[in-house]
Amino acid sequence: MPLPSTEPDGYGAQLATKLAQFKSDFAPFALPEPAVHASSPQHYRLRAEFRVWHQDARLDYAMFDPERPKEPVAIADFPTAVESICTLMRRLRQSLQASSVLKDKLFQVNFLATQSGELMVTLIYHRLLDDAWQAAATALAADLSIQLVGRSRNQKIVIGRDWLLEEFDFNGRRLRYQQIEGSFTQPNGNVNRQMLGWACAQAAGLAGDLLELYCGNGNFTVALSPLFGRVLATEVSKSSVLAANYNLEANAIDNVALVRMSSDEISAALAGSREFKRMREIDLSSYRFSTLFVDPPRSGLDSSTLELASGFEHILYISCNPQTLLENVAALQATHRIAASAVFDQFPYTRHLECGLLLERR
Repeated sequence: MPLPSTEPDGYGAQLATKLAQFKSDFAPFALPEPAVHASSPQHYRLRAEFRVWHQDARLDYAMFDPERPKEPVAIADFPTAVESICTLMRRLRQSLQASSVLKDKLFQVNFLATQSGELMVTLIYHRLLDDAWQAAATALAADLSIQLVGRSRNQKIVIGRDWLLEEFDFNGRRLRYQQIEGSFTQPNGNVNRQMLGWACAQAAGLAGDLLELYCGNGNFTVALSPLFGRVLATEVSKSSVLAANYNLEANAIDNVALVRMSSDEISAALAGSREFKRMREIDLSSYRFSTLFVDPPRSGLDSSTLELASGFEHILYISCNPQTLLENVAALQATHRIAASAVFDQFPYTRHLECGLLLERR
């Protein structure tokens, strides 16, 4: 697939095509009319990654077309990124271009921004970073008012801090999220807030306790926790668990227990077939789970997790892959029906479509 064309005038038609495909795919399951959550047609991405292309003394950001993977495409402007990244891209390139120390064997540049205005840059090299690099990088970070991370093989140097703090208003609350360099964060901030809003609207009134799998840095956990008595959340990534614990404390949330476990492991623990030391302080029998919330990887739910899900009254499912979601809905068809649906266009101008379903026990 070639590099996507980002033409705002054609955005509505592209989204309509993806929506029509989603509705057609799920029509056999009596899909309710989806709520449609569109993106801004430009300046929506909070993350961007570029290779660095060196041509004589010139340095450019570059991307590669999958149809011509050896031919770099110089990127002078990137209107899909939020405006703060676009502005920073120009200033950073000028600074790198002017510094032989900073541009020497520079291989890749990663940008991360927040809606609250913080910025981080990761510079990745094919050489050892020395004291001269650290001095130049420290001056650069101060000049651009950014957090800066330098990486090379088996080496990481942090100028400032290696995380950002995202903050935004949501349903009368001020939510705060730590975002750690190199860990997953939602790329489209405005659409993510729409996802949180839809999930909370579906969860309102379900009551009981919530089991959340694949909680990441607590993106949904923080938003959903006030709607349930207690929440048991699981995640396997160490950095995401660290961020999630920070975010629970930063948002003064005291009804969530977070354990580092896979979906297979929590399924076994709930079934009583295995005991885990990580669960020794958690009394599973005291929970009254009404709802399962899942936001799995593209592969969807595996067989053991599907078996676990089939026993829940409500399943709130956010998916980044409509095809595996379709397969999971088919597997749950005997026990659950679709009560509500939504699509979230996290990635305009691509084939990707994020979607959500509320499944209710028949």
